[in-house]
Amino acid sequence: MGRVKVNLTLDADVAESARSLGLNMSRLAEAAIVEASKAERNRLWREQNAGNIASYAKEIEREGLALSEYRTF
Repeated sequence: MGRVKVNLTLDADVAESARSLGLNMSRLAEAAIVEASKAERNRLWREQNAGNIASYAKEIEREGLALSEYRTF
């Protein structure tokens, strides 16, 4: 996928510090946005599936793990 230009507003001291250290602010911002997007997708999935997760946890509590007698740890 290609790259697109976007405008970001940063604190002046943060931008100057990054420049003076030779950091690539675009790549750093991209990496941070990727991580934030991943975290938000995971949070939304857990929120949307909370009922199913709770039901499964109750089932495991009631019946135990399937094939647990074969576990070696």
